[in-house]
Amino acid sequence: MSEQEPTARKPRVHGLGGVFFKARDPAALADWYRRHLDLDVQPWGGALFRWQRAGSGQDACTVWAPFGEDSAYFQPSDKPYMLNLRVDDLTGTLQALREEGCTVLERYEESEQGKFGYALDPEGGLLELWQPAPGY
Repeated sequence: MSEQEPTARKPRVHGLGGVFFKARDPAALADWYRRHLDLDVQPWGGALFRWQRAGSGQDACTVWAPFGEDSAYFQPSDKPYMLNLRVDDLTGTLQALREEGCTVLERYEESEQGKFGYALDPEGGLLELWQPAPGY
């Protein structure tokens, strides 16, 4: 088994950081999820699902949030969704993806929530790779 095979190395992704999708009316849709499924929708328009990371027991969260249909945030993807995947080493993960011939975007963001890098899957879906800041 080569070192490049997923079972021969520590997993790059350790959790689902977020599910983001486009909606005709994000506020109304979020309200529907709040009323009928008890999601704790926050004033910023989304909800957090809190959990503990397997193996370490660290607190973690997954974000659920609708975006407007005209949002450009998911570009260059034409998909109506984006997945956010939690990683421990954003720089190393992005470098490994580049070396493996994957499409890694030059887009990079850093905020109080952590560091974000972006790649496209083979079908053009945007992946937001997130190295959370402590506490996320």
